[in-house]
Amino acid sequence: MKKKIFLLLFFLITFESYGYENLDNKIFKNLRCLVCQGQTVHDSNSEFALTIKSVVKDKISEGKNEKEIYDFLSEKYGDWILLNPPLKKSSYLLWFLPYFLFVLGIIFLFFLLKKPKIRP
Repeated sequence: MKKKIFLLLFFLITFESYGYENLDNKIFKNLRCLVCQGQTVHDSNSEFALTIKSVVKDKISEGKNEKEIYDFLSEKYGDWILLNPPLKKSSYLLWFLPYFLFVLGIIFLFFLLKKPKIRP
């Protein structure tokens, strides 16, 4: 009986720590290092990245979920720290301008390449 209880506790502790580790890594991979250009916090070894990693671990130990941690960091550092920034009214132009220009380019090419009908 003691062996079963020990195994159950072992699996519960292992599963819980594995869940925290995955949440850490998931959050680290979705945050941009503000010091290293083009690197995530997960990939960077800068002082800033190490500080953000400790802040995220502290927030997880406080019981914060992923969205609350992202909200906290984006409030403190701006949306630039998030690799996938949220869609806001102030960023509609940045999100939809490429699609609009693509459609406009297709329409332009259609009229440019349209052959005029030759009447006999």
